[in-house]
Amino acid sequence: MLTATDVILAMNRAGEAGRPFLFGFDFELTRGFFIPDPLRQSRVRFNIQGITNTSDDNADTPYMFERFPEPEAVYARRFDIIRAGLLRGDSFLTNLTVRTPVRTDLTPDAIYHRARALYKIHYPDAFVCFSPERFVRIDADGTIASNPMKGTIDARLPDARERVLADPKETAEHNTIVDLIRNDLSMVADHVHVCRFRYVDRLETSAGPILQVSSEIAGQLPDDWRSNVGNIIARLLPAGSISGAPKDATVRLIRQAEGAPRGFYTGIFGLFDGQALDSAVFIRFLDLTTTPLTYQSGGGITARSRMHDEYEEVIQKVYLPF
Repeated sequence: MLTATDVILAMNRAGEAGRPFLFGFDFELTRGFFIPDPLRQSRVRFNIQGITNTSDDNADTPYMFERFPEPEAVYARRFDIIRAGLLRGDSFLTNLTVRTPVRTDLTPDAIYHRARALYKIHYPDAFVCFSPERFVRIDADGTIASNPMKGTIDARLPDARERVLADPKETAEHNTIVDLIRNDLSMVADHVHVCRFRYVDRLETSAGPILQVSSEIAGQLPDDWRSNVGNIIARLLPAGSISGAPKDATVRLIRQAEGAPRGFYTGIFGLFDGQALDSAVFIRFLDLTTTPLTYQSGGGITARSRMHDEYEEVIQKVYLPF
C-alpha cells in the first residue's frame, strides 16, 4: 500500500503518458494502491465492467454463509448520534455504516470468482469487494459521469418498484445525493447536468433479489484531464453517496457515530486503460484483515429515517452476489 499522495502523483504521471493502471483509495484518503499495467499481473484480481485479468467461476455448489449482526441496541446508539446531528443541523443526510462478523466455508478467492458484479476486486489479505455502484466514469473525450445509488427494496415485495420510488424518505435522500454529486462534479467539470433520474436496477443476491435506485449526472472535463487525473479523482472524495451532505460536517459526525476508521470500505477503486477511466465505490465489502471476517454495510440516514428500518436495511445488505 502507498500513501494517498503517492497514488495521486503516480496517476498523474501515468495518465499523461497514456499508461494503463489500477488504483484505489481508502475512505479517509490516507492510503491507496497503484498498479501499473494491471492486465499483466495476477496478484490483485479485478473485473471492471468486463475488463479483467481473471475468469469467472459459474459453480453453483452449496456453500455456507452466516452473519452475526451487532445488537439492535448498539446500532440504536449510533443512530441516535446521527439523529442528534441531523436535528442540530450539522447534516441533512448521513451515511451510517457498521461491521458485521461473518462466517463462510468459501475462500476469498472463491468468493471473488463466483461473485456477479459490475465491479469486483480481490486484494490478497486485505479485502474482497463486489460493487454494483459506479463512482465516476471518464470517457476518452473527457465526459465525466457519476451514477449514485440511493434507495433499496426487496424485489419480492408486492409493487416493490412503485413502493421504493414513492417512498418519501428514499425520495428525499436520493434528491439530496443527486444535488451533492452535481455540485461535486461542478468543481472539476463544466456543463454538469442530470442525464437520468431515479432509474431502477434489479440485483440478484444470496439473500434474494433487490431493487436499487440510481441517477446519472455528467459534465465535461478540460482537454488536459489525463495529466491531472489523480487530482481530479481526489478532489471528488469522499464519494457523496457514502458520506452525506454537507460533506465535512457529515464526515465528523460519521467518525463520532462509527468510532473507528472505515479503511478501504466506502473508498473507491478503478481502472485507467490509457484513454478512459472507470471506477467504483468500495461497497459490498468483505474485510479480510479481521478474525472473524467482517462484512461492512450501511445506509443513508435523514430526519425521516426510522431506526429499526435502517437496522434491517444494513443487515439486508450483508450478502454474497451469487
